[in-house]
Amino acid sequence: MAADIGDLNAFVTVARAGGFREGARASGGSASGLSEAVRRLEAKFGVRLLNRTTRSVAPTEAGARLLDRLGPALAEVEAALDMVNGYRDSPSGPLRLNVPVSAARLVLPSIVPPFLAAYPDIELHVIAEDGFVDMLAAGCDAGIRYDERLEQDMIAVPIGPREQRFATAASPGYLARRGTPSHPRDLLDHTCIRGQFASGAMDDWEFERDGEVVKVATTGPLIVRIGAATDLAVDAAIAGTGIIHLFEDWLRPHLDSGALLPVIEPWWQRFSGPFLYYPGRRYLPAPLRAFIDFVAARRIV
Repeated sequence: MAADIGDLNAFVTVARAGGFREGARASGGSASGLSEAVRRLEAKFGVRLLNRTTRSVAPTEAGARLLDRLGPALAEVEAALDMVNGYRDSPSGPLRLNVPVSAARLVLPSIVPPFLAAYPDIELHVIAEDGFVDMLAAGCDAGIRYDERLEQDMIAVPIGPREQRFATAASPGYLARRGTPSHPRDLLDHTCIRGQFASGAMDDWEFERDGEVVKVATTGPLIVRIGAATDLAVDAAIAGTGIIHLFEDWLRPHLDSGALLPVIEPWWQRFSGPFLYYPGRRYLPAPLRAFIDFVAARRIV
């Protein structure tokens, strides 16, 4: 019983993503289009493949067995088609990257424009997430993460700066009113602009000097979602609302302009830079292979 390969891909996308909206987000299509494709499959087979509720979508027993067989088969088809793509003078097609908001802001701007100029037939999709997600389940080819968040069975290559720092800063007006802290624990007596992860967990501030690590559970009236509302936190710090703790590179323009002043700089914690990571499979899509080679070449020069 023949089935359209596009409809099969739609089913796999929705089943892996756990919903039509999530699948549309992962594939770049529409939820209605995915829904119609799954309906066509179910009508063709005469079997329900997905159980749908108002909150979730999950494969039926038949759907789960189909998904187990289809996943590897479609991956082989994709690899075969991409092998032909490799014979082109220039690779083409979509490349989907799942990255934290900080990487979209601090790492990719120096890489994406020259990459797209070198490979004009590649369509780059950058999905910036506030929280940690399963890159493959999100339908992406590769992701950017910091080393402590790398998924298992992934190949990782360095991308962007190899060392970064968290900076702590405040506006001149705030420091004139409240004084300048000289030790991380002094922050307990100050108004701080706090960050909250997508999970709801609060971001404790961590400092290090001469091997001594100090964690501070700060307080303050403004709490922002890490990533999505970080620019609001920066603007609030410049306006004198409180002390901010963020990537140094994010704050650097404001530190250089004097809009923000460094606080307890000897305690600023250093950490290793991010990695581009992708599945360790035999065949890589041509656009991903081109991106990996491009990133590696920039690290050599």
